[in-house]
Amino acid sequence: MIIAFMDGLLRLALLLSTAWGALALAHRLPLSTAGRRLGVAGWVAAGGFWLWLHWLGARAAPLAGMAVQMAALLAWWRGLRPSKDLDWAEDVAHLATGEVEGNRLTLHHVRHFTWLTRDEAVSAWETRHYDLDRLSSVDLFISSWGRPGIAHVLISFGFQGEQGDDGEFVAFSVEVRRERHERFSEIGGFFKQYELAIIAADERDAVRLRSNVRGERVILYRVTLSPEDRRELLLALVKVANRLDHEPRFYHTITANCTTLVFAMMRRIIEGLPMDHRLLLTGLLPGYVHDHGGLVEGYSLAELRQLGDITERARRAHEATDFSRRIRQGVPGWESFAGPHE
Repeated sequence: MIIAFMDGLLRLALLLSTAWGALALAHRLPLSTAGRRLGVAGWVAAGGFWLWLHWLGARAAPLAGMAVQMAALLAWWRGLRPSKDLDWAEDVAHLATGEVEGNRLTLHHVRHFTWLTRDEAVSAWETRHYDLDRLSSVDLFISSWGRPGIAHVLISFGFQGEQGDDGEFVAFSVEVRRERHERFSEIGGFFKQYELAIIAADERDAVRLRSNVRGERVILYRVTLSPEDRRELLLALVKVANRLDHEPRFYHTITANCTTLVFAMMRRIIEGLPMDHRLLLTGLLPGYVHDHGGLVEGYSLAELRQLGDITERARRAHEATDFSRRIRQGVPGWESFAGPHE
């Protein structure tokens, strides 16, 4: 009985090692497509050979053989380093960076594209300046495309305008930094296929791209942070963005994505925030924030979700210069909204 159980574990380990190695080689082996296929085929053949030996009754040889095989693969895997200078896709060609002088925040490479299709846009990058004394709001945008629990998170900071002057918003997005020829693959995100990007963008770029161009459902939640915590969160994002610009990192579908990085920053601001499975399933993040008192009080999560669904308002306001003001009409926390808009 025990021997049969141990044999089952060994076979499972051989199968999992073979599968993981095949995927790693398929996504990262630095060869042509034909070369990668040959490499994967060779790896799978070797794993199959160890399994065949085990079925014949051998135990030590398959275990030792796969151990040597995996040791060589992991030595190569750990030697992979993220890149800083590649032929990046246009929408992630520049990473956000910034600096603070007194109460003045300067952000470089703020993206404000005019998207024509999912893949085509009129490109524009700017340096913008923000008065931290006028930082007045933090919002979460949750953009989903029909996969249960899966969504993209944008975090937007609003700055109250001076009298007679419009205010403005800047949205931060943690994204995959793809090369120009690459398409996004969720599986590839597990295997060091992409670098990590922090993008700062105009809401008329980042939000309209998802609601109006890609046809995603976008829900807006106002986050109830204190003025001090709002400022600390923004500056934490800028600090991480600056570090990322100098020290590139790999994107990871689970451990380094749009939710986990923001959570890590929030945990430095609000002590005692617990880990939760909803931090991995990004579409469930609003429930986590709601349960910890971070959304507007007096509403159930279902009510906040319904009232915060900005999808249709965003489509109606597609060409409006006051896009940010219009999408917030009726969203809890913005009932008397008459302040910052674009």
